[in-house]
Formats: sequence, C-alpha cells, structure tokens
Amino acid sequence: MPQFAANLSWLYPHLPFLDRVAAAARDGFRAVECTFPYDRPLRVLQDRLNDVSMRLVLMNAPCGDWAAGERGLAALPDREADFRAALQQGADWAHALDCPRLHVLAGCPAPGADLATAWAVYEERLRWALDATQGSGLTLMIEPINAHDMPGYLLSEQAQAHAVVARIGSDRLKVQMDLYHCQRTEGDVLAQIQKWLPTGQVGHFQVAGVPDRGEPDQGELPALDAFALIDEISASTGWSGWIGCEYRPRRDPSQGGTSAGLDWLRPYQDAAV
Repeated sequence: MPQFAANLSWLYPHLPFLDRVAAAARDGFRAVECTFPYDRPLRVLQDRLNDVSMRLVLMNAPCGDWAAGERGLAALPDREADFRAALQQGADWAHALDCPRLHVLAGCPAPGADLATAWAVYEERLRWALDATQGSGLTLMIEPINAHDMPGYLLSEQAQAHAVVARIGSDRLKVQMDLYHCQRTEGDVLAQIQKWLPTGQVGHFQVAGVPDRGEPDQGELPALDAFALIDEISASTGWSGWIGCEYRPRRDPSQGGTSAGLDWLRPYQDAAV
C-alpha cells in the first residue's frame, strides 16, 4: 500500500511551519517532507518531529538565493564553492534530522549559457556530492521540474534524469519522480511510472493535481490509478518509498483547510492500520 508524506512547506499554510508537524500527525501522516527548513531552529524542529514520532523522509539542499531567482547551484559553473557549502549544510541538517534523502537542485543556467557545459558541471558536482557524503547513508535525489513552473531549469524530463543516474552509477543517487511535473511536461504519467519504477532508479514520488497543483484527486492527473500502479509494481519489485503530498490545498482555513481536503487519502491510511 502506498505510503504518503505530508509536505510541510505546502500543506497547512495557515499554521507556522513548526506547528505543521503536529497537524500532519493529527491527520494520520506518519512521515513528512519539506523544501528548505534552514531558517528555523534545528533543535526545535528535531523536538517537534520527536514529540509526535514523525519521520522526515525528504528535504532539499539549499538552492542559493531563491528571492533572486536561483533554483539550485549544481549546474552553475561559477558557483562551485557555494554549491559545496550548500551541499554540506544540507547533509549536516539531514544527518541531524535523521532524514535519508536530500534533493540536490540543478539550477537554471543563465540565458545563452552553453548547456553542454552546464550538464557536464552538473554531473561532476553530483559525483563530488556522492563522494562528500560517502558513508553517511544519505541518498541524493534529482528531480525533473516542468518549464511552466520553473522556466529555464536544466532538468525537465524523466529520461534526462534517469540517464544521469545511469551514467554516474551510484545506488545512492536516485530520481525524485514528481507526478505533477511529469504530467505537465510529458503526459501519460502511467506509462512513465511503468517505464521507470521497475528500473530501481526511482527513490521518491511526489504528487499534486494538474494543472492547478491542488489535491491530487481532481484534475487531469490520474492519481488514483497512479497509486494503484505504484502499489502493483512495488509488490513485485520490493520498492518501499514514499509519495510526498506537495500540493496547494484548495480549501481555505474557514472551510477546513488542508485537513478537509484529505478525503482522498483516508482509504490508504485505513488500509495501513
């Protein structure tokens, strides 16, 4: 049965970030993920997770200056020192929070930049990151992101990500397969799951409705069929990862907010009991 993790950066937006851990626990989640936790006190976040026996299963490494438009540093040739510092900070926090997966964002090369150089730098940085985290037990993740939401992002297609993983050849480098981004970029998400999940290169899923990025049970994404297919393939391959709920709740707090929109999730939670 699929396991779902609440994304603390997207769900429960009416609550302060640290209070979202307990809210997710009240709604029956056993795991959470987040984007960038670094502007909160590390010890307090540890305590909040421990207070409700919540697992943090995925987080992002720092991505540079988000407000200035940076979306990762791994493929930017002139940012090697910044990339290494960001990767180390992410790895340190992941270790402290007992988080097994760290997403390393590729970034958006400057307009007119040589993309062949960007790809070469990206793979070189990933190899360095794997060496730098050797022995940590940490799995590094790369995620194709659609051009509608993040124009200019280097990595946008599943085949690109899987080719990088195959070339590098480390079992600690996996693809973060976001079904929302996949559907928006390539469509036919069920065929994409069928093609890539059996390879052993998918380390994590995320989901949101298409095109509005709301709850996954509405819109053009066949989410329930996707969950069933993931479950079927997992049964035969032994895949036991998580599906992160990285979506924008459609209901505002006066209508019950995130919690009121979780009817789609209840059958999976009931089956897991």
